[in-house]
Amino acid sequence: MLGVLAKCDGQISETSQLIEIITLEGLLGIWWHGLPGATDVVLMCGGAAGGSLGPGRSLYLELGQKLAEEGRAAMSVDYRRPGDTRKCVLDVCAAADLALRNGAERYVILGHSFGGAVAIQAAGVFPSTTAGVITYATQSAGCEEASAMGDVPLLLVHGESDSILPPVNSEMVLTMAGHGEIEIIPGADHLLSEQPDHLFDLSLGWITNRFEQHRDRTNPRMEL
Repeated sequence: MLGVLAKCDGQISETSQLIEIITLEGLLGIWWHGLPGATDVVLMCGGAAGGSLGPGRSLYLELGQKLAEEGRAAMSVDYRRPGDTRKCVLDVCAAADLALRNGAERYVILGHSFGGAVAIQAAGVFPSTTAGVITYATQSAGCEEASAMGDVPLLLVHGESDSILPPVNSEMVLTMAGHGEIEIIPGADHLLSEQPDHLFDLSLGWITNRFEQHRDRTNPRMEL
């Protein structure tokens, strides 16, 4: 579906590699943190301009490094055509498929701004293996079918002082999804860079809990 022409891999560090997938419609970049074969994988989606670092002063990079240390993996997706929702969702699904072929069993999907809509739509494509979705300063456009996620846990993080997409956007998405929780960060603008440590701790803790709960639900312990 991507029209792949070639694929190149480059090792950045012991637990980090850059994957470039050359397609008929542009270059898809995936920054993969963690060893291939991790069963828990976080998919990280940028905004309408693309990019791999995320909000909150490089949140995606810091999460990727931490998750790799814990034996999990994270994939930061740099879209072929930033701003094109349909193509960006396909890019995220391609990253999920690549992880699946290497042993992934469940995902948490993160999305900033425009990427919030991408994350929610991607979760609607494979809800049974999605352990949770976090949006950061999400737009509401593109989230009209958020209910397709079913009961996938949803956390919507928004800056109180967002001058680009005010918090009402997260409130609208919550209504569309029919469930979820909203975390408003006081004094934070669209990039949520005012409280990076809080954003990191909030995200990591929520991701960890979602993976553990999804694993317990899909692999129930046998009672003796």
